[in-house]
Amino acid sequence: MPLGLGRRKKASPLVENEEGEPIRGGLNVSGMDGLDGGGVGLGEGATSEGLPPPPSSMRPRLIFHTQLAHGSPTGRIEGFSNVRELYAKIGEAFGIPPSEVMFCTLNTHKVDMEKLLGGQIGLEDFIFAHIKGQKKEIEVYKGEDALGLTITDNGAGYAFIKRIREGSVIHQIQVINVGDMIESINGHRLIGCRHYEVAKMLKELPKGKMFTIKLVEPLKAFDMISQRSGGSKSASGVQLGTGRGTLRLRSKGPATVEQLPSAFEEKAIEKVDDLLESYMGIRDSELAATMVELGKDKKNPDELAEALDETLGDFAFPDEFVFDVWGAIGDAKVGRV
Repeated sequence: MPLGLGRRKKASPLVENEEGEPIRGGLNVSGMDGLDGGGVGLGEGATSEGLPPPPSSMRPRLIFHTQLAHGSPTGRIEGFSNVRELYAKIGEAFGIPPSEVMFCTLNTHKVDMEKLLGGQIGLEDFIFAHIKGQKKEIEVYKGEDALGLTITDNGAGYAFIKRIREGSVIHQIQVINVGDMIESINGHRLIGCRHYEVAKMLKELPKGKMFTIKLVEPLKAFDMISQRSGGSKSASGVQLGTGRGTLRLRSKGPATVEQLPSAFEEKAIEKVDDLLESYMGIRDSELAATMVELGKDKKNPDELAEALDETLGDFAFPDEFVFDVWGAIGDAKVGRV
């Protein structure tokens, strides 16, 4: 059966890259209550097999240490089961509205996209919450087809810049930085949009025209002022924890303790994440992990296409992208780089 037979009509694919340090002194990250090692996954929409989760009274009590990235006392948070609840707990700990939290990094207060909280949180990782800072409105001339942006989102309604390609249109504008949240484009408010929706809107802006983009930058500590992060791609690594298990958070249902990804899965997730950036201008290791989970036991690309349509139909992945994902998973299985 040819790939795509019977699949619903999909949107046109996006173009590549088109919208497409140690903890500070004095922090003492003690051992966490509960499991030995492991991490927290922030997946939404992933499926799991096996035994049902244990009752809440028998689940491990996990406590995480956190600070506001621009500086604050250390807080302790627990009892969250998805990203929105995590931000709510951070808000409670520091007396701020959860909507002020833009994104979190692990084990560094800097805007380091290689340390972005996304796929997993190791049980001994320290969470730094980046909150809203200065707003800015910039007029941009789209002189090329691609602006040179890679977009991601925080899982709670904020899309922000994860990478700026060197030499690109946006790279020439020094006031636009990695970590900036995209609030609106040409007056169209983007709060609540997913990263792929924002990337598509930027892709469709007409070449040779001006557009207005409103951004919100993270509140910076003194040692972060005037530093522009390159947002370089992580050489590896969606696995942030160091132990044997992982606590996966879901948008629906309770969190469950699972095994960490195998070496094959880690390599496949990295390759699929690269494909997401190439085709859609986004990076999303948790989305990549969900796709690998859906595809690792499929027998052919058609089965993978059906699984992706059923679980992730909103993305409207093009057929050629599905073929490449199938190939990436197959390459990782046999150890091809």
